[in-house]
Amino acid sequence: MADSGSEEIAVIGNTDLTPSESENNLKNTMVEKGTSLLKMMEISVAEAEKRTGKNAVNMQETYTVYLIETRPVDAASEGTNPVPDSLWRRYSEFELLRNYLLVTYPFSVVPPLPEKRAEFVWHKLSADNMDPDFVERRRVGLENFLLRVASHPDLSSDKIFYSFLTEENGWKETVFETGFQAKADSRLKALNATFRVKNPDKRFAEMKHYGDELQSVISQLLRVRARAADRLYGVYKVHGNYGRVFRYAASVDDILEEEEHYADQLKEYLFYADALRAVCRKHELTQYELEMAAQDLTSKKQQREELATGTIRTFSLKGMTSKLFGQETPEQREAKLKMLETQIEEGEELVKERNAECEEFVKSAWVDIERFKEQKDHDLREALISYAIMQISMCKKGIQVWNNAKECFSKM
Repeated sequence: MADSGSEEIAVIGNTDLTPSESENNLKNTMVEKGTSLLKMMEISVAEAEKRTGKNAVNMQETYTVYLIETRPVDAASEGTNPVPDSLWRRYSEFELLRNYLLVTYPFSVVPPLPEKRAEFVWHKLSADNMDPDFVERRRVGLENFLLRVASHPDLSSDKIFYSFLTEENGWKETVFETGFQAKADSRLKALNATFRVKNPDKRFAEMKHYGDELQSVISQLLRVRARAADRLYGVYKVHGNYGRVFRYAASVDDILEEEEHYADQLKEYLFYADALRAVCRKHELTQYELEMAAQDLTSKKQQREELATGTIRTFSLKGMTSKLFGQETPEQREAKLKMLETQIEEGEELVKERNAECEEFVKSAWVDIERFKEQKDHDLREALISYAIMQISMCKKGIQVWNNAKECFSKM
């Protein structure tokens, strides 16, 4: 089992069994060809379960674990139905996986995890993270996260992700061995780049603003929905007191629980906005590092020119020192020129490297951003249409209830 210091778990792949030759072939094919994992493997988070254990400070705690099951797609197409492999993962392990993906694929809009604490809830809905309804919605959200990653053109072929699905023991050690934590950019470094970059790419600046707007609009939509759910619940409960003829009112809890399903779909894109902005921040940092390398190279070239001509163009400590203590000897100047030549060569290589990195990042990031926007448009359109259909159906049932009531009263 995973370490008990975090809050939640889930299940995938039984490592008590020796991996079969077919599983090895699956892994090799996936890694070599970059094929979407969903074309080769069925993935599901089958159930959730509460457990009790001791945390990192040896105190008793209750946490939730999630069972993840996997099976080869070939087995289903051949008409066989083998027992799926399964293993347990805590929520903290999902967080670790996502943090690894964020660092390793900075140009990708990495799918978000479901919320850790309930947000935008109406008053009757429990905000307790151990509430059965909340745990069930999170189970669905975790499965959706795995399916999103498994269908992503880049993330799906990652070996660490495959290990997450198939290796119960030693997975964490494998992740930490990648050294991804050392590569993670600090918040302060990213913030510094945001304010100091001189030539930001307008497309990424606009995309960052787009992410802000997306988050703002969905937040407002979720708040309005929560207020409407409160009012609807109150209306139905009042009508429920009028008699058995309003028996439809008793089903309001089921209706509002179904609404939460649509709210969770909106919340996914609320959190997706952060992932989109993370890509834009990484581009700002990449651009800033390129500008700093170019600026340092320009400075070195200017120093070389000043040494070669003996002319100090700008006020500097070096110029003041020369005036106070005299000019350098020819030998000293020659040694400094050689050192500067070496630094300039290194600087030119660094600028080329930074420029290539920036161009590659822009190319890869923009492809994934366009993919994300298409996915977002499709998903939100489907979710909002389904929500509208549900509301229409509910209103039709409400009209029928009032017609029944009217008929009942006319017979009195």
